[in-house]
Amino acid sequence: MPAPATARPRIVIVGCGFGGLEAARALRHAPVDIMLVDRTNHHLFQPLLYQVATAGLSAPAIAAPVRHLFRRQANVTTLLGEAVGIDAAARRVALDDGATLPYDHLVVAAGATHSYFGRDDWAAFAPGLKTLEDAFGIRRRILLSFEAAEKEPDAARREPWLTFVVIGGGPTGVEMAGTLAEIARQTLPGEFRRIDPASARVLLLEGSARVLQAMPASLSTRACEQLARLGVEVRTGARVTAIDAEGLQVQPAEGASYRIPSRCIVWAAGVAASPLGRAVARTTGAALDRAGRVQVDPDLGVPGHPEISVIGDLAAARSHAPGREPAPVPGVSPAAKQMGRAAAANILRRIAGQPTRAFRYRDYGNLATIGRNAAVVDLTTPLGRLQFSGYPAWLFWLFAHIWFLIGFRNRLVVLIDWAWAYWSRDRHARVVAEVDPLAAPVER
Repeated sequence: MPAPATARPRIVIVGCGFGGLEAARALRHAPVDIMLVDRTNHHLFQPLLYQVATAGLSAPAIAAPVRHLFRRQANVTTLLGEAVGIDAAARRVALDDGATLPYDHLVVAAGATHSYFGRDDWAAFAPGLKTLEDAFGIRRRILLSFEAAEKEPDAARREPWLTFVVIGGGPTGVEMAGTLAEIARQTLPGEFRRIDPASARVLLLEGSARVLQAMPASLSTRACEQLARLGVEVRTGARVTAIDAEGLQVQPAEGASYRIPSRCIVWAAGVAASPLGRAVARTTGAALDRAGRVQVDPDLGVPGHPEISVIGDLAAARSHAPGREPAPVPGVSPAAKQMGRAAAANILRRIAGQPTRAFRYRDYGNLATIGRNAAVVDLTTPLGRLQFSGYPAWLFWLFAHIWFLIGFRNRLVVLIDWAWAYWSRDRHARVVAEVDPLAAPVER
C-alpha cells in the first residue's frame, strides 16, 4: 500500500486484542498516523468467550466492530488483513494478500493460539477456545451431544455422548467445566423425553497437582469444593496421552492408564504464541522462548530494533519494579492492556528524542468463576492480598467483567442476559446452524 503523503510518524499496530486496542487508544491525541491491522473485524472480550461457547451470551455481547470503536479517532485507519511477515530492514509489514504496510514504528500484538504440545492432530477432537469460531464450534458440539444421546436407545452407546471432558485446570477450564455442569443440571432438565440431562458427567482433567495454579493453594481447594457441589469430577495429576473421535487416554500420577469414552472434549490446557513471533525473530534475530514468545528489552522493544515493540501474549516480558528483581509478566488481559499503554508511551518518547522507560506490571490479582454463586478471587490491595470465595466472589467477578466490557451497550446487554439467566436458569443462545461431523445423528 502506498505511504500516506504526510511527514507524521507512521505507526502500524498488528492485532486488535487488549494490547493493540490500548496502544491505539493511548495514541489518540498524538500527531501520528496509525494503521491498525487485524485478521477479524472485531475486538473480542476473551474472558467471556466461554459464555458464548456455553450458550450463555450471544457473540455481539462480547465483541465490537473495530471500525466502530475507532470511528471518532481520526488518526487511526483500520484494515482487515492478516500480517504474515515483517521486513525490519525495509520497515514493512507483509499481509496475506500480498500488500505491504510501511512503518516508522511497529507494535506487534498478535496474541496467542492453541498449543497441543506437539500433538496438533488432537485439535480435530478437542477444540480450544480462542476465537468466536471456536466458541460456535464448541457450542455446537455440546448441544448436539445431548441431541445424539436423545436418539440413542442403547445406554452403553449413549454414555459417551453424555460424558463431557475439559482438559486443563486454568481459569478457562474451570469456568467451562462449571458452566457445563450448570447446563446439564439446571438448564436442560425437562426439555428431553428419553434422557435425563442431569445424569451427564462433566470431568475436569489437570496434569499438575492442583487447578488454578496462579492462585494460592487455599483458593484452588475452594474451587475444587465448589466444582464438586456443581457435580464436576476434578482429577488432578491426570496427563492426557491420546485423544480420538471416541474418547481419550489418561495417565494418572500413580497407577495404570485408563480410557474415558467421550464424544465432547474441550481443550484448555496450553497456549502458544502467534506464528508472527517467528517472523519477528527471523527478521530481527530476536530470541524466542519455548512457547514461541519474543524476548523483549525492558521497554518492550525488540533487541537491536527499538522501532519494533512486541506486547501481550506474544511478548516474553519482565516487570521492572523499583527495588525488585525483574519478574515474568503473566499472559492475562490486564498485562496486555498495560503493555499496550507502555509501548505507546515509549513510542512518543522515541519520537521526542527522550529515553524510554522500562515496563512495570501492576498486578491487581486473579479471579475465576466456577458457576452460579461460586467464584474465587485473589486481589492485590495496598494493605496486602485479599482472598475470598463463594457468593461475594461471584458478585465481584460479575461486576468486574461487566465494567471492563467495551461499550455501554455491551455492558447493558450482558447485565440483562445474566439477570435473566440467574432468575430463569435459562440460556437463550442455544441455536445450532449446522451439524458437526463428530456429532452426527446415530445410524440405524
